[in-house]
Amino acid sequence: MIIGVDVGTSVTKASLLDREGSAMVTHSVRSTLRRAPGGRVEQDLDEVVDSVVRVVRQVVTEAERERQPIEALAITGQGDGLWLRDEQGDQVGPALSWLDARASGVMDRWAETGVLRQVYRLTGSGMFSGSAGPLLAHLAEHDPDRLRRAAVAGYCVDAIVQRFTGEITVDASDASLPFLDVAARTYSERAIAAAGLSGYRELLADPAPLGKLFALSGRAAKQLGLPSGLPVSAGPFDLPACAFGAGIREPGDGTLVIGTTLGCQVLRDEVDFDPDGEAAGMWLATPQPQRYLSVMPAMVGTANLDWVLRTVGAGIEELEPLLGGSRPGAGGVSALSFLSNSGERAPFVEPYARGQFTGLSLETTPADLVRAMCEAVAYAARHNLETAGLTGEVSACGGGARSAAWSQIFADVLGRPLHVPHEEGVGARGAAMTAWDSLGEPVDRQRWAQARRVVQPHPSAVEFYERGYREYLDSIDRARPLWRQRPTD
Repeated sequence: MIIGVDVGTSVTKASLLDREGSAMVTHSVRSTLRRAPGGRVEQDLDEVVDSVVRVVRQVVTEAERERQPIEALAITGQGDGLWLRDEQGDQVGPALSWLDARASGVMDRWAETGVLRQVYRLTGSGMFSGSAGPLLAHLAEHDPDRLRRAAVAGYCVDAIVQRFTGEITVDASDASLPFLDVAARTYSERAIAAAGLSGYRELLADPAPLGKLFALSGRAAKQLGLPSGLPVSAGPFDLPACAFGAGIREPGDGTLVIGTTLGCQVLRDEVDFDPDGEAAGMWLATPQPQRYLSVMPAMVGTANLDWVLRTVGAGIEELEPLLGGSRPGAGGVSALSFLSNSGERAPFVEPYARGQFTGLSLETTPADLVRAMCEAVAYAARHNLETAGLTGEVSACGGGARSAAWSQIFADVLGRPLHVPHEEGVGARGAAMTAWDSLGEPVDRQRWAQARRVVQPHPSAVEFYERGYREYLDSIDRARPLWRQRPTD
């Protein structure tokens, strides 16, 4: 057995996983996001670590009751943001969440001066205000003393690993955005210099080698109720962990994480991007040699569903009948799903992208509005997956995949079967899979992939949505010049 831990933005989960990929027991606890003026979104590292201790201890208690030996502790969690620590692993100020927007001014300046384009040409990664690069630059300008007090500028997963093992490290997946040469698994010094951050290069821990395991310290072992020296696996972070946990196996396979936003990922056997193309998306190193993830992290997802349900006065429990009450095409209503205040970042970058409904009439029903928005999000998923290089099988996970009706729309729009794992904790699954690889005891990936339900596309709907998708792309092309006319204050 392995204990897989997924430290999300608002929930920490721990699962006791067997070699079939099944969770024997799962416990979770909520974390706190602290929001403040100026777009600040922060977390307290001590509270996050305590959340891990609480859920792991609960799992350990049940494992002992069932006499199940624990082989390793596998940790994954949220990526991006900035988690500053000292040599002992104590936080140097609160952690800056990936949702933090204080560096928006840096992003605007970098867009105007060409820094974003320079970094993209060197690494293939498009930055956003919650990624480590602009957050570091913001602190260098506004709080340099805080950076002087820090020994490491890392991420959530490696912050927890430092507390539990005493090691300063980082997984290559976390380090990928924005300064890693992903193929070489080393930092691009030119990209760091382009961002004006060479003076803070020593804060960036070098990525851990493939297959690296760490040892649980005696102090952490007492806290967690685990043996001292137990192997600890650090990463990959939640996006790639979900990809592997959901069943991605061969180059060209894709995974769709239908969460608050969409995580659209395709496994590739080489890093291949157009340095003069859209500075969107990112390339991630993975736990497998010569395997990379082309990732398009769109800003649309279940947040769109929540909004449209609120707008029509419905609850999530009414989603299935609402989608069933409107046929494909939503009674002539179509939508663009760009509702985020931050606009869109994949597969194109438009900070002022905004949503719309068209084709409304007095006969339009609440069900039509809900279906139109769900179809628009599915079109966005196809746009992102195809841009990332999708040619193979598609798996899906996240809260949106729980809906049978919405899963059917995704399958029909993609024109491919959608494979949805029975186990919802795919992040912990992916982390455990990585840990077993590092222990030299790889699991049967084919068997793990069989534990999924398959949503088959309906041929007539596929044909209909093929036309709808082309119209969706045309609508974006018409809207982009309008979005670039920035609103006046």
